[in-house]
Amino acid sequence: MKIFLDSANAHEIESWLREGVVDGVTTNPSIMLKDGVYDIEEGARQIASTLGDRPLSVEVTSNDCSEMIRQAREFSRWGRNVAVKIPIINEFGESSLSVISTLRSEGIAVNVTAILSFNQAVLATKAGATYVSIFAGRVADEGGDPAVVICNVRKWLDQWGYSTEIIVGSIRSVMDVQSAALAGAHIITIPPQFLGKMLDHKYTRETVRQFVADAEKAMDQIVSARAAAAS
Repeated sequence: MKIFLDSANAHEIESWLREGVVDGVTTNPSIMLKDGVYDIEEGARQIASTLGDRPLSVEVTSNDCSEMIRQAREFSRWGRNVAVKIPIINEFGESSLSVISTLRSEGIAVNVTAILSFNQAVLATKAGATYVSIFAGRVADEGGDPAVVICNVRKWLDQWGYSTEIIVGSIRSVMDVQSAALAGAHIITIPPQFLGKMLDHKYTRETVRQFVADAEKAMDQIVSARAAAAS
């Protein structure tokens, strides 16, 4: 399983890359604004460069299919590792499948977003999606079980040999990460604050504190024993 960081904060991205757990980054204009990135192209180019071969997903900002394609072509020039986020449908319920198919035929990696159902994931995959992004939190908001959707999509992809990977987004708690991982997500895109919570545990701190205290006592006793033996 891979972890993508849901961020546009260069410091956070670099920090977690050094930890060796980040396999890519997802972002959008709202995240960029929150993280103080006011030039989307400059910010995306910087992140893409920092990531090296790891993928960066950048989101289109239009309901119009032709404009989505135009933006996607532009974004793809910002870095060879850029994938373009295309919603499965626009806000009027109109299909984006032709956009996905066109971009895939041009060799542009497509991250199909706002997926809330098995059927949407199937159609996005058939159209050529590189990634299908299942929004776990929003599936749950609508009364669905995200784990069931993720598991069913993964089984279907594996059964038919598709290379499309499942990204699980809309993560709202550490337990969402665990559930998505156990359900078979290829990738989970995680806000940085949750990575910190996944790592830390007060009883791990207490255990290490006890280890250190015991080791210091043992070392003192070893020094005393050596001194007594020498005398």
